[in-house]
Amino acid sequence: MPASDSPALPSRSRAPHAASPRTPEPADAPVRQTVRPAGLERLNAVPAEEAVAALLRCCGSRRWAGLLAGHRPYPDLAALLAASDEASYDLTPEDLTEALAREGTLQAPPAGARGPGTLAAHTALRAAHAAYESRFGHAFVVCTADCPPDEVLDRVLVSLHARLGNPPEEERAVTAEELRRSARARLEELVTRP
Repeated sequence: MPASDSPALPSRSRAPHAASPRTPEPADAPVRQTVRPAGLERLNAVPAEEAVAALLRCCGSRRWAGLLAGHRPYPDLAALLAASDEASYDLTPEDLTEALAREGTLQAPPAGARGPGTLAAHTALRAAHAAYESRFGHAFVVCTADCPPDEVLDRVLVSLHARLGNPPEEERAVTAEELRRSARARLEELVTRP
């Protein structure tokens, strides 16, 4: 998802929230760096319905968004991402179907390649997406958060073609993992953006 299409939280002044209980660490424990970006403060402070709306733009499962919103406040980014992973692993088949139905509206076509051959690549991408959706009945999901922009189009095309040969049960598992990774990347972007 390009930065311009990324989820956003409404700007709010910081509202007080309950401190998370912490177990004291032993004196000889290594110093742990916690990351608590301003977006996380906003996510912790907004009303539940606003948090759910923002979270739904990261993953289209209402259950996933509700679980994350319900477990606020998060002490740091690592805790939020761990909760995201746990909620993703706990998605039921129905939750996954709901998230995948919304995924088609969340994903933007990959940017990346420009110049000669780009039109042909985008045409091939549309054809591969159509074949994938016809075979599996849902949107294709691949996380490209760790991919340089000029390689996104190639990664998507290669992944699409490779995964078209998967049996449906295997593809469902691969898709769930890619959805988890995509949601995690979108969530991190949501809370780390100024």
